[in-house]
Amino acid sequence: MLQSSFDECRTVNYSSVDFLEIDGADGEGGGQILRSSLTLSMLTGRSIRISRVRAGRKRPGLLRQHLAAVEAAVQVSAATCRGAELGSRQLEFTPGPIQPGHVHCAIGTAGSATLVLQTILPVLAIADAPSTITLEGGTHNPWAPPYDFLTRAYLPQLERMGPTIVARLDRAGFYPAGGGRFAVDVIPATTLQGFDLLDRGLLRRQSITALVANLPASIGRREVDTAVRRLGWTRAATYVNDVDSTGPGNCVFAELEFERVTEIVTGFGRLGVPAERVAAEVVREVREFEKSSAAVGQHLADQLMLPLAISAWQNQGRSPGGRFRTLPLTQHSRTQIAVIRKFLDVDLDVVEEDEGTCIVRIQSNR
Repeated sequence: MLQSSFDECRTVNYSSVDFLEIDGADGEGGGQILRSSLTLSMLTGRSIRISRVRAGRKRPGLLRQHLAAVEAAVQVSAATCRGAELGSRQLEFTPGPIQPGHVHCAIGTAGSATLVLQTILPVLAIADAPSTITLEGGTHNPWAPPYDFLTRAYLPQLERMGPTIVARLDRAGFYPAGGGRFAVDVIPATTLQGFDLLDRGLLRRQSITALVANLPASIGRREVDTAVRRLGWTRAATYVNDVDSTGPGNCVFAELEFERVTEIVTGFGRLGVPAERVAAEVVREVREFEKSSAAVGQHLADQLMLPLAISAWQNQGRSPGGRFRTLPLTQHSRTQIAVIRKFLDVDLDVVEEDEGTCIVRIQSNR
């Protein structure tokens, strides 16, 4: 499916295309620049040329999961492109009209399927017809938002903006085996509505969950026992779930559900690392979030910027995209801001606060 689209692009006269130039070495220098640029290219109809793709990584150029994001973007926007091959350090992408409907993409490795979803979801969330997206690959990857973060933290905030999004996990895919599969149904909204998220609201519930696939359940029990003991949470809200997966895998996550937002903090088991240490990593991040006044955690922050910027861009002169309070910005977040500014005429600024938090404000320029 992907190759046929690439074959078609060979007939395009690229010398006549007005490309927006993107330097893939800017900021964090990884795959985020590629994915966000693809999203915004589809949204605005701008052709892009990305040079020095993933120059900031040990293995620069396109890997399989990045090619999968390109494949998904090609399907969704009837795009033409050049340079979509393993190891390529330059990509030219010209989008066509958005094509909602059935989208299927198989990464073929444990590369993150959730990141592929986030490449196309903002566009399909404002398409003119519903879509069903089926993705195969990594669902629980240490270097990407895991499926549980996607469904509990990210998607509820996106649904606040208007679309209806329902996800279902068929099979988990842990690193390094992959083999996961999930589907997402999207009923779009014509326009994304912004919101303010400056405080969390009251705490409703908190829990610790360990996922264990093809490994002893005792690993998960040690993780949740360590986490609740160190955090001082009740043991009644601890879970060890045996999940279906192609290969072995384990992760443990803390869920803090507030009135207005849910924060998910995840730690991944890996060979040679005791379960207690994995749990301690989660505890450390939870404590940092708890002692702050931030409503949005560091991982959710860069993921909210894009839909809020789309809201501000769509609602020029009518309503702002929104504001949220978060912890100090990561390099990922700062890179996201730079990419958004290249494409969208929106007012995006960051106000540092005395207590170490900051407010990200994204509004219409008109």
